[in-house]
Amino acid sequence: MIQVVGGVRVYLALGRTDMRKGMNGLSMLVQDVLGKDVFTGHLFVFRGRRGDLIKILCWDGQGFCLFAKRLERGRFVWPSATDGVAHVTSAQLSMLLEGIDWRMPQRTWRPEMAGQDRKKRIFFDQNRQKRLG
Repeated sequence: MIQVVGGVRVYLALGRTDMRKGMNGLSMLVQDVLGKDVFTGHLFVFRGRRGDLIKILCWDGQGFCLFAKRLERGRFVWPSATDGVAHVTSAQLSMLLEGIDWRMPQRTWRPEMAGQDRKKRIFFDQNRQKRLG
């Protein structure tokens, strides 16, 4: 898993990218097409035509790093725009790398009342229903 430190931004290169490109080709794409400075240390994420492969390019101060991930099943969720760049948070990048729909994640549980355990809450709800009855 890639740990994103504070101050580092994550950019998605929208549209399709030729995944045959390596460090040099992707860095030129960042500068020429996206209009960003590739030597800032930010992460630039690219997705191929099929959607099952992404590459992440970053400059670590000494040279370029290129990370790749291919899903064996499914596709990476990607914005529908065909060109440009989108900014995402490090949490959204983590979800993207796990194959989760990062655009609108669903929370599985939200507490209803603070400071009460489950048995007290059930008792409280039953009594309230009887009163409203």
